[in-house]
Amino acid sequence: MSEPEPDEGLDDETDSRDRTEEGEPGTSDDADGVDEDSKHDQLDEVRENPEGEQLTTDHGVKVSDTDSSLKAGKRGPTIMEDFHFREKMTQFDHESIPERVVHARGTGAHGYYQPYEDPDLGDEYDDLEELTKAKVLTDSDQKTPVFTRFSTVVGSRGSSDTVRDVRGFATKFYTEEGNWDLVGNNMPPFFIQDAMKFPDLVHAIKPEPDDGMPQASAAHDTFWDFASLKPEISHMIMWVLSGRALPRAYRMMQGFGVHTFRLVNEDGESVFVKFHWTPKLGTHQLVWDETTKLWGKDSDFNRKGLYDVIEEGYDPEWELGIQVFDEEQAEEFDFDVLDPTKIVPETEVPVRPIGKLVLNETPDNFFAETEQVAFHPGNVVPGIDFSNDPLLQGRLFSYQDTQLNRFGSANWDEIPINRPIAERHNNQRAGFMRQEINEGKVSYKPNSIGDDDPQEAPAEEGGYEHFAEKIDGKKIRERSDSFEDHFTQARLFWNSMSEPEKQNIVDAAHFELGKVERMEIRERMVYDLFNNVDHEFAKRVAEGIGVEPPEEPGDEMPTHDREDPSLSMENRTPDTIETRKIAMLIDDGFDDEHVSKLRSALEEEGARVKVVSKVLGEKSGADGGTVEPDKHHVAAASVSFDAVVIPGGEESVETMRGQGDPKHFVAEAFKHYKPIAALGEGTALFEDVDLPDTEIADEGELVSDAGVVTCRSDDLEAFAEEFVDAIAQHRHWERDPEEVPA
Repeated sequence: MSEPEPDEGLDDETDSRDRTEEGEPGTSDDADGVDEDSKHDQLDEVRENPEGEQLTTDHGVKVSDTDSSLKAGKRGPTIMEDFHFREKMTQFDHESIPERVVHARGTGAHGYYQPYEDPDLGDEYDDLEELTKAKVLTDSDQKTPVFTRFSTVVGSRGSSDTVRDVRGFATKFYTEEGNWDLVGNNMPPFFIQDAMKFPDLVHAIKPEPDDGMPQASAAHDTFWDFASLKPEISHMIMWVLSGRALPRAYRMMQGFGVHTFRLVNEDGESVFVKFHWTPKLGTHQLVWDETTKLWGKDSDFNRKGLYDVIEEGYDPEWELGIQVFDEEQAEEFDFDVLDPTKIVPETEVPVRPIGKLVLNETPDNFFAETEQVAFHPGNVVPGIDFSNDPLLQGRLFSYQDTQLNRFGSANWDEIPINRPIAERHNNQRAGFMRQEINEGKVSYKPNSIGDDDPQEAPAEEGGYEHFAEKIDGKKIRERSDSFEDHFTQARLFWNSMSEPEKQNIVDAAHFELGKVERMEIRERMVYDLFNNVDHEFAKRVAEGIGVEPPEEPGDEMPTHDREDPSLSMENRTPDTIETRKIAMLIDDGFDDEHVSKLRSALEEEGARVKVVSKVLGEKSGADGGTVEPDKHHVAAASVSFDAVVIPGGEESVETMRGQGDPKHFVAEAFKHYKPIAALGEGTALFEDVDLPDTEIADEGELVSDAGVVTCRSDDLEAFAEEFVDAIAQHRHWERDPEEVPA
C-alpha cells in the first residue's frame, strides 16, 4: 500500500486506522524493546475501570434499571424480550471455566526478572553467553516482565491454602523472543519417573471416587496403597512428609524446575541445566498444628500473605540459580539426570546465582489473570531446550491438551494474560473465540499470492532450532537400568535433616498413615519403603501406627552416610525479619513508651507490627497517648502471626490477665516454637501461662531463653535487639511444648 496523498483524507495525526499492510507493529518493533512495564502496557489495552461511568450492556447500551426484570404487570411473568436480564443471567451462568485437574487452587502476581551483570559461573565458564543464547538470561540491562502463579496440587479451587502438599511455582516470562514458561514446584524431585503413571498418581491422591473424600489430602488408603507399591516414590515422599510441604509463605518458599533441561549457545553447543529459585527471605515452614487451625481461621493464609506484603510496599524477591553440567559429568553421577525422582546434590554441582525475580504488583482481576493464566513447559525460547526426561516429555503433550479442555479452544494463547509481547505472525486464522484479526488472503505455506510471508527465520535471526542430539534406539516400553535406585537419595534427604526436622517427618508419617485403614498398606510402607531408607526412621514410624517395628534394615537400604546441608531448611534462615508479622497485645493503660519505641524498632527492621486488643476502637495509654488496634480477639489468632509481644502498663496487663484470649495467644505461639516477648508488667502474663522450662526475667534483668525474651529493666534498645534476633531464627525447636494446653 502506498502512502496516501493529503487530499485522500488520511492523516497520521487524525486517523487511528493509518497502518501498514502488516497491521499494527508488535512490541519487538519498538526502539526500546521489552522492559518491566511492557506487559502492563499491553494489558492496559484491555483494562476497564467503571469509576464515574454509567452502566451499560455488554454491547454498550446504557441501562436504566438493573434491579427488576421486565414483567407483564407488577406481579406478572417476566417477558422474554428482556434482553438485559437474559444477557446478565447468561453471563453469570457461564462465568466459570473448568478448574485445573491439579494445581486448581492458586494465586499470582506480576513482576520482573533481571539477570545479574556478572554472575559467578565458576572456573569453567566466563559468562552466560558461553552457555546460552537466551537473551532473557543474558542481558543484564533488561527487566523482563513476568507473571508468577503459586498453587497447591491436590485440592480443589475452594480448598485451604495450608494443607500438606507440594506447591506449584510457575513463572511466565514475556520475553522479546516469545513466552518462556518455567513450570515447576517447591520440591526438586517428583513422585514418578514416567508420565505414563501421572494419571494413576493423581487418581490415587485425589478424593476417593466412591465418596469424594478426603479433600486436598493424601492421608487416605488409595494414595498410600499406590505409594507402597511404587518404590520410585520414596525420595519424594520424604520431601512431602517434611516441612517443605507446609510453607510459611510463598515468599519464603524455594522453587525448582524439577527436570533436567538444556542450555544451547550460539554455536549450537549444549549443556544440561537445573533451575532453582531461592527466596531472599529464607525458606521456612509452618507446623502441623498451626496449619490445621489456619484451615478454619485463615484458609487463604498463603494467598492473602502474598497480596498483603506486595500491597504494603514490600517486593518479594527470589534468586534464580542454575546447576550446569555436561554429558560427561552426567555419566559420572551415581544417578540418572533424566530421572525426575532424583536431584543433583549441591555438594556435587553448586547452584550458581544468575539473576533475580521480583514480584511487585497484584492482579487487577483474579479470574482474568490468575485463573486464566495458562502455562506450558513447551513454551521455550532460543537457547533453552529439553532433555529426554520421560516425565518432561509427557508434560510437553499434557499441558497443551489440558488447556484445550479448560478453555474449549486452541486460542487460549490470545487471552490477554497469556498473550506474548513478542510479535506474532503465523497462518492460524480461526477457531472458537478467535480475537486477532488477520489481514491478507493467504493462510498457508508455500504461497505466491502473499510473497510467501510470513517467512521462516534462520537461527542467526532468532529462529528456534532444537539441539541436534543424536538418537539411536529401538522402540521399547522399558526404563533404563539407571532409573532403578530408589533409596539412595531418599536416605541422603533423611541424613541431611536436623533432629527437629526428622521428628517432623516422623510425626507427619504418623498422621498420614494413621488415616490409612488397611494394615497391609501401612506394613508395606514401613517394611518395603521406609526400612529401605533408614532403619531407625522405619522403627519410629512403625511405633506410631500400630505396625510391628522391623528388626533389621531392609535389603535395599543404602549404607552411605552422605549429607547435603542445602536440603535442610535450618540452613536457609537469613538474618532478617523483613515482612514478618508481629502481634502486639495491649489494652487500655498500656505503656506508651514501650509501644511506640518497640513498634518503631521492629518496623525499622522491616517487620509488620499489628496491634491486637479485645475489641476494636481507640485504646488509651497510661501517659495519655492513643493507639487504634488493627485486630481484635475474635478475628485474630497467634497462628496468623510470626511472633507475639506484650508491652508493659499495669492496667493493660491486669486487664489481659483476666482474659483467656491473650493467654491462649501466648501459649499457642510458644507451642508452635515462635518467638514471644514481654516487657515490664507484661512478664506477669507469661508467668500466668506457666511456660515449661522457661526462665522469666526478674527485676532489672533481660533474659532470652529459647526464643522467649523477657525484660524488667529500662533498656528498651537491648530488649528490641534480643527480640529481633529471636524473630530472625523463625522457630525455636529446642523447646519442649508438649505440656502446654493450647
